[in-house]
Amino acid sequence: MKIKDILQHGSISFEFFPPKSNEGEDQLFETVRRLELLHPSFVSVTYGAGGGTLKSTARVIKRIKEKTLLTPMPHLTCIGQSRAELRSILGDYLAMGIDNVLALRGDLPKETTASVPKDGMYHARDLVEFAAAFNALSIGVAVYPEGHIEAPNLETDLLYAKQKIDEGADFAITQMFFDNRFFYDFMERADKIGIRVPVIPGIMPITDLEKIKRFSQMCGAALPAHLISRMDKATSAGEARKVGIEFATRQCEDLRRNGIRYLHFYTLNRAEAVTEILANLGLTPLEKDRMLAPARG
Repeated sequence: MKIKDILQHGSISFEFFPPKSNEGEDQLFETVRRLELLHPSFVSVTYGAGGGTLKSTARVIKRIKEKTLLTPMPHLTCIGQSRAELRSILGDYLAMGIDNVLALRGDLPKETTASVPKDGMYHARDLVEFAAAFNALSIGVAVYPEGHIEAPNLETDLLYAKQKIDEGADFAITQMFFDNRFFYDFMERADKIGIRVPVIPGIMPITDLEKIKRFSQMCGAALPAHLISRMDKATSAGEARKVGIEFATRQCEDLRRNGIRYLHFYTLNRAEAVTEILANLGLTPLEKDRMLAPARG
């Protein structure tokens, strides 16, 4: 089922990454099986820039498609890949019965001598246009409430987002953020510039503060000082984790109160945190209709 159609009714979704070993993949599918019980609207699988995890991503997507009832969406990056390669990848996914993709630029190569293939692409908007030409895919893109770390300013970053939408993207998923004011400000600015597609907030449960600090530094997502202080003062890892779960729960509650009907969780291939948060929110499978109904402020 195409995600653009799913989103007409709201959504709860999860992101996974392809493990580096067969053992890790088996462990991932234990997580997938546990989270499938929560009846997510769709799940996504990340992809390394330049095709770094192409085989692993495709294998995980295929396994999800064949072994579960979930709707899977592969991430796809365009940096370092030719149009012929991208056409082959998308063709393989369509043959597999996959009709959703998250179109991304991907990280720039670290090698200063690396270049874009002659018939390749440099921008996510080009990949969106390319994928849209298949006339068979529901296409998502990434957006950045605090601005992409490489963008000169918020206005330019928003223009890039608008270009991706105009080329054919049906929906957007945000980079993780920890202060909802960034999301609400983004939505206000996006509305003014004419972005009308669903924008799904990306939620990162903090169960390991040091790991999330590293992620935040890489992508430019600000961690609230009061949250860092509370977690640093915790007397055990379990207490710190409890603080992080409570924070994510409150963040989701606030989004729901403000009419947001979509939540996308970065699971880090673990089920426990997401399961706890959804339980705290009262979002059980038996309450799915209430889960997807518009929130009341």
